[in-house]
Amino acid sequence: RHRHRYELNNEFRGRLEEHGMVMSGVSPDGRLVEIIELSDHPWFVGTQFHPEFRSRPNNPHPLFTAFVAAALAHSKRKRVSATLWNDD
Repeated sequence: RHRHRYELNNEFRGRLEEHGMVMSGVSPDGRLVEIIELSDHPWFVGTQFHPEFRSRPNNPHPLFTAFVAAALAHSKRKRVSATLWNDD
């Protein structure tokens, strides 16, 4: 369900993987990259599909719950770091 013609050029796939990009999801025929992640980033996910179409108010898509969990963890680390620097 794409309304664009953007896609990852498979000629560059190997080079991108060498530099830390993870192709974690592909189309059913295996030709198109649908999900990418960065291996050295706490939470970096890019998708070609629409996870919001698979979400409901009481049952969000796992990408949304993972994003919120990562944001909360990041916020907690920032608070702990600020506390350590401000304790005199």
